[in-house]
Amino acid sequence: MSVALLRVLPKYTQVVIMANEPVSIFQNNHIINTLVLKHLNTFLAMNKLFSVIILICLSPLFIIITLAIILDDGFPIFFRQRQIGINNNEFWIYKFRTMKKETPDIPTHLVKEARDYNTVIGPILRKLSIDELPQLINIIKGEMVFVGPRPALHNQDDLKTLRTEKGLHKLKPGVTGWAQVNGRDELRIPEKVKMDEYYLKNKSLRLDIKILLMTTIRVLFHKDVSH
Repeated sequence: MSVALLRVLPKYTQVVIMANEPVSIFQNNHIINTLVLKHLNTFLAMNKLFSVIILICLSPLFIIITLAIILDDGFPIFFRQRQIGINNNEFWIYKFRTMKKETPDIPTHLVKEARDYNTVIGPILRKLSIDELPQLINIIKGEMVFVGPRPALHNQDDLKTLRTEKGLHKLKPGVTGWAQVNGRDELRIPEKVKMDEYYLKNKSLRLDIKILLMTTIRVLFHKDVSH
């Protein structure tokens, strides 16, 4: 019954699923709200379950990277950064630390003489996007999902403003997204927002799978990564 109802209202359920909260159109219909929230809870639970499984499977790799970082530049292992999440709430995103401790807190591609700040394995981790793996922790904590717009830095006011104007602040950020597989570092901010808006309007399981497959291909062939 719930599947049939969700198919009847695909436009609205897409918004609810991505926003991870009820929208006003459902507030007077308890039955629809209940079914949509049940579907949403399943969606979030699957994200968390897959994250735990992947984390366990990749634990040997985590140990190797941890030792390499410690031997090269000591602690901390993870790089924490304030970023913008759902409803423009800030959260701490986790990455393997690929740059030295005194590196300025700005996007990597904006750091002058970035090579001077790299750790020994930093460039390799970024090139293969392995530095993003600790974001599995963010998914388990419920702050992110596998597919969605990449979170903005806390000081990227221009990106935050444009996304809010388009209603994109209601989306939970993802480890990868439509913009990441269509340009990544090469895209200007307005183009990224346009890609994110396309994702919001066309959200589906099929599109999510397509994005995950495209992400894998781009990581393997190192496409669209300027650093």
